Amino acid sequence: MLLDGLFFPAVILAVLSWMVPKLLSFVMPEGVQPLLLLALLSTLILFLLSSVFFFVLYFWQGATLAQLAEGGLSTNILLFGRLGMIAGMIWAPIMVLSVAALPRHWKKEVW
Repeated sequence: MLLDGLFFPAVILAVLSWMVPKLLSFVMPEGVQPLLLLALLSTLILFLLSSVFFFVLYFWQGATLAQLAEGGLSTNILLFGRLGMIAGMIWAPIMVLSVAALPRHWKKEVW
């Protein structure tokens, strides 16, 4: 299977971490303070996306909703939240590089 190993999930997270700040830059104004807000929003969005991504991977690997419901909602939130945070080792450095590259394309503001 394509998602059985570590390579393709890591590539998917890496592409997401590059694209989320880029897409947010289309709706956010230029400037240093909006750039910091964009970085914060990107971090929160990527954390949520990576947590959901691992939830989907659990289903892809054969886990059922009944199996996940046995632990309860708080256990699942902690489990997938922790996996989302650990995935930050993949997406955080790439997201920082993506955010840092955004001021090069500013037309109104000067960095």
